Amino acid sequence: MNNTIAALSYDNMDETCTLYVRSPSGRYKLASDEQILAAGRTAAESLVSQSSPVDQPTKVKQFFQAKLAGLGHECAAFLYLDSRFKPIRYIEQGSGTLSQASVYPREIVKTALRLNAAALIMAHNHPSGSTEPSMADLNLTKHLKNALALIDVRLLDHVIVTAASTASLAELGQM
Repeated sequence: MNNTIAALSYDNMDETCTLYVRSPSGRYKLASDEQILAAGRTAAESLVSQSSPVDQPTKVKQFFQAKLAGLGHECAAFLYLDSRFKPIRYIEQGSGTLSQASVYPREIVKTALRLNAAALIMAHNHPSGSTEPSMADLNLTKHLKNALALIDVRLLDHVIVTAASTASLAELGQM
């Protein structure tokens, strides 16, 4: 099931309104692409509150989309959750090329233990624009879920993000 949301990425920067930023001296200047995307990623924090359980899949998908959609390379990110599914930390733990990102289940397990996480949600972007999970995506999900199960940490979802939509492997029944 795709979630279609307009997102800002390097592909559609010329189609947006003009935005300005204020310099330290108080003067306004035209915002750069990087400043706009960085501001969007910062604003995404409001979609997932540190004090509330992560219980709205739509907001989680919007959060990951705001964080990852504008990147020109694949990036894997994780939202670590406590036993009540409240966010502990968001970490981008795997980056790569245009078509793949390196994610090491051992490192994700180590981070989950260090943060005392009870669950996590993984997401990664597809700069190609397709939310269709690849065989590598499905295999990684399976291996990561099994590795985390050994330490009693649940992998709740794996979200694939593009500039225009998202796909949840949990909603697709592929977890």
